Amino acid sequence: MSGLLNNLVIVAVVVMVLVRQFQAQRVSADNKKWWLVPVVLTVMAVRDPGLLDPAHHSVSAALLAVGLLLGLAGGAAWAWTSRMWTDAEGAVWTKGGWATAGVWLGSMALRLGLYGIAALMGVHQGAPATMLSVAAMLLTRTGVTVWRAQSLGPTYRVPVAG
Repeated sequence: MSGLLNNLVIVAVVVMVLVRQFQAQRVSADNKKWWLVPVVLTVMAVRDPGLLDPAHHSVSAALLAVGLLLGLAGGAAWAWTSRMWTDAEGAVWTKGGWATAGVWLGSMALRLGLYGIAALMGVHQGAPATMLSVAAMLLTRTGVTVWRAQSLGPTYRVPVAG
């Protein structure tokens, strides 16, 4: 797949996720589509021959692993900075705020720093590495959010049955 198309996919996913992040969303453990975007990103990344730099295979793989760890950490931080609450029916909702925006900006800065380190070492990292990092971030965010949602009780008083 062309580098331009890969970059457009990454930008589209990030814009879609960011726009949705600042709108209240219902958290549902039985949502069957939560894994779709991360799987598509992963498949696109793994199919791309530019995932690892053939001239620097070991260093490229190490930088890819660091990128995945950054994605996992960013996803966990994203989930922990999102505000969560329950409504009158007991449904859990989440919405990102300024701290969440800071996590996104910090994650992007770290990703760019990783690209810079790779460039200084003469290692090529392309869009596929970013796709895997974003996929890890989305999967981690969803997992931590669902885990956090399970511990929330209703925010209203429940009368005692008597």
